[in-house]
Amino acid sequence: MGAGIFVLIIFGVIVVLLLLMIISIYNKLVALRNRYKNGFAQIDVQLKRRYDLIPNLVEIAKGYMKHERETLEAVIQARNQAASAGEQAARNPGEPGAMKSLGRAEGQLTGVLGRLFALSENYPDLKANQNMMSLQEELSSTENKVAFARQAYNDAVMRYNTGRETFPAVVFAGMFGFGVADLFEIEEPAVREAPKVSFD
Repeated sequence: MGAGIFVLIIFGVIVVLLLLMIISIYNKLVALRNRYKNGFAQIDVQLKRRYDLIPNLVEIAKGYMKHERETLEAVIQARNQAASAGEQAARNPGEPGAMKSLGRAEGQLTGVLGRLFALSENYPDLKANQNMMSLQEELSSTENKVAFARQAYNDAVMRYNTGRETFPAVVFAGMFGFGVADLFEIEEPAVREAPKVSFD
């Protein structure tokens, strides 16, 4: 066997190994991206459930809180904005602009819900309403599920971003269209916590 053939074989092996490495990196990035997209899908399910509960909550509160129309309208408006931002984020989970917009909208919704619950303390009949108490319990449970799903999503985004920024993946990530994914964070510190929905 001549030296030229030996060099060609070595070169061929190196090319095959390089291709296998690139395929492995690509597949790993796809798997990591799919994990965070699935994580956002779990958030989306809980947010939609939350958005579905809010109009029922407002309808019950309307009967008791006739003088708080502005607050009730603000809740519905914030809910609609959050739902719209959620739909945009669901189309492209991880996209920085969409995630920031969703974080802002969720922060505003949480803030107005907090005001609604604070005002409802002034209406004892509303606090004692069975439907209101049931909705309050469902909303509280949903808030906990949203927080849990958000943490799982943020963990998956962190793994994805770490995976795409480590060598040698960083060399190929941009070339294959694997951009940075953004975390789902509530931006305003005053509304980082779920609203307290207890009517005790």
